[in-house]
Amino acid sequence: MSTVGRYLKKHTEALVKDVGIEAACELTGKSKATLGRYYSDYPEHADRFIPVDAVAALEEAASYPHVTSALAELKGITLHFDNEPRNSKREGGVNADVIALSQRFAMLMAEYNQSIEDGVISANEAKRLLKETLAIQKVLIDMKLHLEDETV
Repeated sequence: MSTVGRYLKKHTEALVKDVGIEAACELTGKSKATLGRYYSDYPEHADRFIPVDAVAALEEAASYPHVTSALAELKGITLHFDNEPRNSKREGGVNADVIALSQRFAMLMAEYNQSIEDGVISANEAKRLLKETLAIQKVLIDMKLHLEDETV
């Protein structure tokens, strides 16, 4: 399977797990087995990918647009993710964002230190590092929004 295929399947798995397997089945009308095939890395499922309408339904319910952001990243595009209506007041400001960013970065470095201890980053360790990286990305987006609010 290509690197792009594996990348999309990992983000598909993150999306399904974000929504929850039962809810994902209900939203897409697909079985657990079918959804599992969409993110399976077994050779017999290498050419099976989640349909766009299923991605749209799941991302509507998810906390983050995992597959959409993966597709954007593959093309070098940066997305602007805002989970709140634009006219709602976000707590804190840039200072709070800097503190949150520094805390998340410290957590990422601690996770990295623990993961690299034996010289190899396992699949589970890579997933934990990815989770921390996504958390940092969300903080950076909040920071960007706060900076935009202050310059308007």
